[in-house]
Amino acid sequence: MRRPRPLVPSPGQESVWDYPRPPRVENIAERITIRLGGQLIAETRNAVRVLETSHPPVYYLPIADFIAGSLSDAPGSSFCEFKGAARYLDVLGGSQVARGAAWNYPNPSRGFEVLAERVAVYAGPMDECTVAGEIVTPQPGGFYGGWVTSRVVGPFKGEPGTMGW
Repeated sequence: MRRPRPLVPSPGQESVWDYPRPPRVENIAERITIRLGGQLIAETRNAVRVLETSHPPVYYLPIADFIAGSLSDAPGSSFCEFKGAARYLDVLGGSQVARGAAWNYPNPSRGFEVLAERVAVYAGPMDECTVAGEIVTPQPGGFYGGWVTSRVVGPFKGEPGTMGW
């Protein structure tokens, strides 16, 4: 399969096709929020984002910035060739439970140690996730957990026909 034609970013935007492989981790000081079950379950200005070719950014928030009781162990695991072994977490907010909707890397690979005490969340099952006040759109498809904002352009991996990229 050939590489798709990247969209040209406008001023103030980034193309996910300019992101590196292997991925890069960046600190981000913008306010990140996550709501579930009508409740604010996480808020931080101490997130990192992981940037990888063809993917919208994945935001990892400190575990300590989630309200107590909003994360619990879930069945399942996966392996990333760059970050290592991931565990999955259920996300709880109000009376809602989003099963397996978060993950983290308790013992990440070298270069990704900053992820050890951080959690990423799939935006789709949440009531709302925001970056700097903007409500995000989930990355297309059911596997990847990137957050799409007006600042990134694709096309994005996860859309139909993109698994071979």
